[in-house]
Amino acid sequence: MKIVQSEFRVSTRSRNEMIDITSQVASIVAESGVKSGEVVVFCPHTTAAITINENADPSVPHDILLTLDELIPQSRRGYRHSEGNSDSHVKSSLVGASELVLIANGHLTLGTWQGIFFCEFDGARNRKIIVQVRGE
Repeated sequence: MKIVQSEFRVSTRSRNEMIDITSQVASIVAESGVKSGEVVVFCPHTTAAITINENADPSVPHDILLTLDELIPQSRRGYRHSEGNSDSHVKSSLVGASELVLIANGHLTLGTWQGIFFCEFDGARNRKIIVQVRGE
């Protein structure tokens, strides 16, 4: 089994933002030479996340962020974390730090409308994304 690990950076401009990183991940998979296997996309930050969702309509990421903001407001009575970003930590935990995508014939196995998104919940920042490709 071949294992290739790579990373890239994403610069965010807003406190809450979803950035489509599908093409960066697909490039890493193509460069790895793996034809059949899996890729893990991991975010090593406690106030950001990785998710898979629709990347055809920009209204979808907007609606996801809107809903998360309504469910988990930035300021809430009872938050104890002194940095003022408790909501960002909660959002990160709910969305998750990683996604696993299958690789078939050297390509990501995603649905027609699916893309891989980096989710920023405490920007603007310069973030790192780690990608590990495993397979044959």
